[in-house]
Amino acid sequence: MLRLALAQVDPTVGDIAGNVAMVVQWSRRAADAGAQLVAFPELMLTGYPVEDLVFRESFVAASRAAVQQLAADLAAGGLGELPVIVGYLDADGPARTSADATRTRGPRNALALLHRGRVVARYFKHHLPNYGVFDEDRYFVPGDTLLVARIGGVDVALTICEDMWQAGGPFTVAGQAGVGLVININGSPYELNKDDVRLPLVRRRAAEAGAAVAYVNMVGGQDELVFDGDSMVVGADGQVLSRAPQFVEHLLVADL
Repeated sequence: MLRLALAQVDPTVGDIAGNVAMVVQWSRRAADAGAQLVAFPELMLTGYPVEDLVFRESFVAASRAAVQQLAADLAAGGLGELPVIVGYLDADGPARTSADATRTRGPRNALALLHRGRVVARYFKHHLPNYGVFDEDRYFVPGDTLLVARIGGVDVALTICEDMWQAGGPFTVAGQAGVGLVININGSPYELNKDDVRLPLVRRRAAEAGAAVAYVNMVGGQDELVFDGDSMVVGADGQVLSRAPQFVEHLLVADL
């Protein structure tokens, strides 16, 4: 049995300190609920979308420092034993382009797994949406390696937003790895009937991975975008195990 908590919260773009404090607050709520793992949305520490802030080196450095400090703060606050998954802005050095014009280094849409005062693992988003309201190919360099962590005896694959919308990507690899759970952290904007599109999608990816899927999304607004939450946990058989309300902050706790 693994008790999972999904923190459906409302981060603010640019307010790194406030977003870090929110992670500590909601991690404590998750711990009080007996969770063995808590996950926060995409780019939680910086807010989403960060847009051209990714090109400000001081902002990237502040995000990288914040994730390290957050790990230490969680441990100092007695939450070190609770694994925390949080989205943040990273970079693996100055932008670098290969001979075939493929960017190989630069800003990354990342998540970190925090435990016992340290960043124990990192993951870089593979699929970068470049349609509609998204322009992530302009901002980020894609990752290419799946992260699997053993948490509470369960092999858990960690992914970010668009990774779920693309067939044959990290969820297929997660299935080949034989994981028991895939966590997908999101900054997924609302549009009409979006909630009716998500559930069939999560079910398809659960079948693709042969594992339960936990989908956590943010709520709130940023400029012209509105985020509706609608976080959920779906079993490997497609059954909805738990689902959060829309447009409100909520801690979704599910036993798998």
